Amino acid sequence: MTEDGKESPELDRIVQNIMSALESEDSKIYSEDVIAEFKDPANVGSVADADGVGFADGLCNDTMEITLKLDGDRIARCMFFTDGCGATIACGSRLTKIATGKTLEEALAIEPEYLAGLLGGLPDDHKHCTSLAVIALRNALRDCVRRRKEKEGGEQ
Repeated sequence: MTEDGKESPELDRIVQNIMSALESEDSKIYSEDVIAEFKDPANVGSVADADGVGFADGLCNDTMEITLKLDGDRIARCMFFTDGCGATIACGSRLTKIATGKTLEEALAIEPEYLAGLLGGLPDDHKHCTSLAVIALRNALRDCVRRRKEKEGGEQ
């Protein structure tokens, strides 16, 4: 903004140049899929009245939470929240997309390498982001199973 409160075309141009430079650098490091998931992540937040909640801590001190809502034995809703980097956001977004609609057993079988492949790969120093997401999902799945067992035990 200028002193008279008007938009500054010079400032807008500088910001646009910085954004373009960052996008150019990102495209050298990350696949188009990782960049797309980071820029417009799906399923961010937490499921209200979740049937399962899972947490995981990453090697870079980032964290992820995944919450699930079931419909029978299938995942009806899957959401994530992270304080991690762009690669972690991309992993959480893509993982929640692929887990939704799967049975608990199918979701439990998802491996970090599979997730990395779906994203077009990750640099070596960000491969742990796939493990962070998958561990959070597995912990949420285990929580679903634990809650079901507690509920079944309480009804008898």
